[in-house]
Amino acid sequence: MNTVLLENNEKNIVFAAGLIKNGHVVGIPTETVYGLGADALNEDAVRMIFSAKGRPADNPLIVHLADFSQAIEYTSYIPQLAYKLAERFCPGALTMILPKNDRIPLVTSGGLDTVGIRVPSHHIMHNIIEISGCPIAAPSANISGLPSPTCAEHVMRDMDGRISAVIDGGASEFGVESTVISFDNENTARILRPGAVTREMLLEICDNVIIDPAILNELAEGSVASSPGMKYKHYSPKADVIMVESSFEDFVKLVSENNGENTWSLIFNGDKKNFPYKYMTYGADSSEQAHYIFQRLRELDDIGAEKVYVRSPSTDGVGLAVYNRLIRASGFEVIRL
Repeated sequence: MNTVLLENNEKNIVFAAGLIKNGHVVGIPTETVYGLGADALNEDAVRMIFSAKGRPADNPLIVHLADFSQAIEYTSYIPQLAYKLAERFCPGALTMILPKNDRIPLVTSGGLDTVGIRVPSHHIMHNIIEISGCPIAAPSANISGLPSPTCAEHVMRDMDGRISAVIDGGASEFGVESTVISFDNENTARILRPGAVTREMLLEICDNVIIDPAILNELAEGSVASSPGMKYKHYSPKADVIMVESSFEDFVKLVSENNGENTWSLIFNGDKKNFPYKYMTYGADSSEQAHYIFQRLRELDDIGAEKVYVRSPSTDGVGLAVYNRLIRASGFEVIRL
């Protein structure tokens, strides 16, 4: 099909909403990354998302709503803690896993009896939801396994000819996907995928917040993934990505001993003065690293990098989200010195 790149204006937002309403798939900007949006209740449209991405059918999709009050229309139970969190973080980069009702097709939920609910804050996505009148299922708008897209150019590169349109909303604000949580009980949230809403922020509302082991470790074989981003290798460029947890001095030594013609490194901004090998920087702190990580991974593909050593980020705050994306991009290949 012919994929149309749309400028950000009121006419095109209405046009994109009409495409969604009529069963098409559209690349839409959000505050996290660009999403591949379709009517979450339209099984044929949702299957088109899976087909366009090459996404495994058991990898659930997140459903985006205009307001959290609409969640009751698509779920069978909402704990009080979810309402408290919604009051603080919705609209925003938080997805809550809730028991679904029959209105959400199994194809949308990846065969699960739960569904992820999010209220995005980006005005384009928010307006498209409202104008279309549809809950919008929207995973990241990339080929499955590749780095997530943080600008319209990334989406067009992956999705040209696969979807109906992409609307250009500029660069994504956060650069990593939403935080996904489930509820162990009425007082405890479990982070299944870290994002811009951090454990520290959730603890302002929750009595207890658990970091699921699958965030830092490979999901056990045969386990069911209750959140996107848990089960499969994700976010990876074509290069062999290797995480390195070490001092800067040991990192430099490791690269010097393994430096090939197409070997590159991802380092912190403050490292570059003393790093004599091919490199890109990906931020001075966790927030910058989150914003730039997917862009840098795509740029490494563009220059033909074959091996990439990455200085491991902090796991504090939003750094946990960056670490999670990198450890999956590396296929859990980590060197600890």
